[in-house]
Formats: sequence, structure tokens, C-alpha cells
Amino acid sequence: MKRYFLFAIFMVNFTTAFAQTDSLSKSIKAKSDAIGHGGNNEIRINLLYTVIGIPEVTYERLLEDNMGVGISVAVRLTDENVFGSRFNYIITPHYRLYFGSKKANGFFIEGNAGVVSYKESDYSSLAYTSYPPNFDYSVFDKNYTKLGLGVAGGAKFLTRNGFLGEAYLGLGRVFGSQSIDVYPRFGLSIGKRF
Repeated sequence: MKRYFLFAIFMVNFTTAFAQTDSLSKSIKAKSDAIGHGGNNEIRINLLYTVIGIPEVTYERLLEDNMGVGISVAVRLTDENVFGSRFNYIITPHYRLYFGSKKANGFFIEGNAGVVSYKESDYSSLAYTSYPPNFDYSVFDKNYTKLGLGVAGGAKFLTRNGFLGEAYLGLGRVFGSQSIDVYPRFGLSIGKRF
């Protein structure tokens, strides 16, 4: 009888311990969801690109706790040269691996592809022609779109209410271009996880 009684007490304690662990994990998940750590979507604005006249907006979808895919779109708002060229837009789909202890937080590395559109002045029509002095000639701009591949690394920091900040640095190589060899991949971004 004592054995059955001790066995019953042991089983009650055993199931209670598992129930507490399960309720504790549910409590942690609920708190995590409430403060924004549990969301799988992020939207960010790159402040550095915005200051130089080519604002960039990024959307990222978290696939797991340590990886995500996203797309960044930067559009030029001024007619000035940015990064040594006259970019029209840069579209950058990317894949990230995170190495922090929290969900998609801490140090990360990124692989990306770039669709780069830029303007270049076309001097080919002036190459073999001669004009009289003081002749007003015009040089036309041509738009080019090229593809590239790149890498970046950085860190992401998440607040308790779901706001985030990140800093990253990298470069991408543009293929098939005569005048632009690389596209930039750097930033200081703020955003929100939801």
C-alpha cells in the first residue's frame, strides 16, 4: 500500500512539473509575442541612405529564429551623383543568418542580389563629328539596368516593445557594366517588428 501511495505521489509531482514547464513556456511565448519578439515581419527605413538622397525601405520575413529573407528598395530623389554615379534605383533581395541568442537578433551575415538601374551620359553621337565653334550640342542620358551579387554583415538590436535598430556594411559586384563595378550595401536603419 505504501508503494502505491508513493508511486501516486511521484506521478502527481512528475505531471505537475511537466505542466508547470509547459505553462511556463506558454507564458514566455505570450510575453514574447506581446513585446514584439514573436512577430515574423519587419519593416525598416535606412536613415543613412535617406540623408544622402536615395531613401531605402526594407521588408523582411523571418523564416526561423535564426534566418530571414527580405527585399530592400532604394530610389534616387535628386539628380546628383550618389555613390559616384547617378543611380535610379537599387532593388536588393537578401537572405540573412542571425547568430544572437534571441529571435533574429544580434550579429548577422547576409547574401544578396542586386538589380541596379543607373543613368549614364551617351557621348557616342559626338565621337566622330566636328562642330563649328559655339555650336550648342546636347548629350543624352541612357538608362541601364544590371544585375549583381553581394555580401554584408552587421548587427540588429531589438527593444522590448518591438522597435529595432540595425547597422550593416557590405558591397555587391555589378556584372556586365562598363562604368559601375560595385553597388553599396550599408546602413543605419530603424524599424518595427510585427
